[in-house]
Amino acid sequence: NPMMARFHLRYVKSDIDRHGNARYYFRRRDASRKIRLPGLPGSKEFMAAYQDCLSGKDERGQPASAKPSEHTTMRWLCIQYAGSAEFKRLDATVQKRRRMVLEAICSELTKDSPPQLVGNQPYASIPPRAIRALRDRKLDAPGAANNWLRAMKALFKWAVEADLLTSNPARDVPKVTTVTEGFHSWTVEEVHKFEECHPIGSTARLAFALLLYTGQRRSDVVLFGRQHVKDGRLKFTQHKNRNRKPVTLELPILSDLQAVIDATPSPNLTFLTNAYGKPFSSGGFGNRFREWCDMAGLPHCSAHGLRKAGACIAAENGATPSQLMAIFGWRDIGQAEHYTRAANQRKLADGSMHLLRQKSDKA
Repeated sequence: NPMMARFHLRYVKSDIDRHGNARYYFRRRDASRKIRLPGLPGSKEFMAAYQDCLSGKDERGQPASAKPSEHTTMRWLCIQYAGSAEFKRLDATVQKRRRMVLEAICSELTKDSPPQLVGNQPYASIPPRAIRALRDRKLDAPGAANNWLRAMKALFKWAVEADLLTSNPARDVPKVTTVTEGFHSWTVEEVHKFEECHPIGSTARLAFALLLYTGQRRSDVVLFGRQHVKDGRLKFTQHKNRNRKPVTLELPILSDLQAVIDATPSPNLTFLTNAYGKPFSSGGFGNRFREWCDMAGLPHCSAHGLRKAGACIAAENGATPSQLMAIFGWRDIGQAEHYTRAANQRKLADGSMHLLRQKSDKA
């Protein structure tokens, strides 16, 4: 039927009666009966009845005696998504975090009377306003709110691509805007303070130098080793997004970094090893670096803050957005321009603040 082909409504079937008129029915795969839908697909009365059927109501608008199929719920959709090839291409840590977020969402209670679990709701009838409401439950923690929204957008985007939905109800729901600057960017004084506490030859100093003089994330730094070095350069594929949008970089090893590498013994192929002579995991390294910062009296500093500091230093030394992208592996020029704008503002202000002085009337 051309009308049905245009609307792509799930669970809707049609037939032709003996008078040549099209009739439309709603029937789930495991349902014992079908429900007649009034009017034509797209009409107000048809869509209202269709939404009632998706919500588990019969043709009279009353709750259906049979329970909705489990194959129509949010929880079922999340399970299918978690088993998809798209989900499996995500980094293992991202998979774990997203599963936790989706499980938390499914465990939320609706504001219905009586309240129901979100996971038991039909996924095909969840409107954008419900997505916004779920996002807003985390407004006291904007980062968590945006994580919830990001997970729902990914879930419904996959559902559309898998032909389980015709549109993504989360697509146009905006993120929560935040005013935080994120991780603290190390100052020159803080760099010197860490170096004074952890001399060359220590694992802490080597970790610090790898972070500062490569500008890479801790998930990359823990993997760096002699196997990545050739002709004085580090060649590697960034760990983040390596399964979906891999970024391969070649970075020259600065002399300051090489001096620290040469002075630090390492029993393993990787540069950084823990107390047992084994490579660090990303999480384990983060915890250890936190301890090293605390030992230096820098509880507000972090490994990722060194990446920000490196970007600031490079921008202030005249690096262009394209150069910053080449160093840090960013795909979005907007990230690089954030640092160059701040550096240019300072330089322009330094050279123009004298213009605020009033000119002398004397010749």
